[in-house]
Amino acid sequence: MKPYFIGVAGPSCAGKSYLAEHLAEKLDAALFHLDSYYRELDHLSLVQRAHYNFDSPEALDSNLLLDQARLLFSGETIARPVYDFTTHTRTGETRELVPRPFVIVEGLFTLYWEDLRRMLGTKVFVDLGEDTCLERRIERDIRERGRTRESVLEQYATTVAPMARQYVYPARVHADIVVTGDDDIAREVESVLHHVQRGARAVSSS
Repeated sequence: MKPYFIGVAGPSCAGKSYLAEHLAEKLDAALFHLDSYYRELDHLSLVQRAHYNFDSPEALDSNLLLDQARLLFSGETIARPVYDFTTHTRTGETRELVPRPFVIVEGLFTLYWEDLRRMLGTKVFVDLGEDTCLERRIERDIRERGRTRESVLEQYATTVAPMARQYVYPARVHADIVVTGDDDIAREVESVLHHVQRGARAVSSS
């Protein structure tokens, strides 16, 4: 049986991962994070990596991402790469991802690639204002990724916000459901699950 794919997209720190994790718990779903597919940058110096544009779709290895998504969609197990955000490189390790009846695809560009959108039974966009996203990003990147407040502000102004306006927000038109990243999480989950249940029934009866 092929899994039912649920796509969760939206700007950085809008609450995509938070929603995806709650959905995964409710559905006992596998999580397919697009962040695992950033390109290998070990040929660049650490300074060059820090100034790389990570907020464009070209920053991800879309060929590998789509190939592995297709395998997962076909019901096959994949070995996804592991990315280290503190060094901006892949670790060289892989982690096995076994398909389940539901798979949640989560990331900035989940709704960007048409080939990926075709696999999604339910497409969700998590929306949130830039000011709130920036506050969350500062807190997360300092805590989890060893960044300074100044470096986060610089990156947000030069690439994060401009690329979101160019690539992420326009993809909202492809969403079946739009939720707000600071809304009650139970209400967001219920809204998505309602669409998933209808979509999964339609797939099983076709």
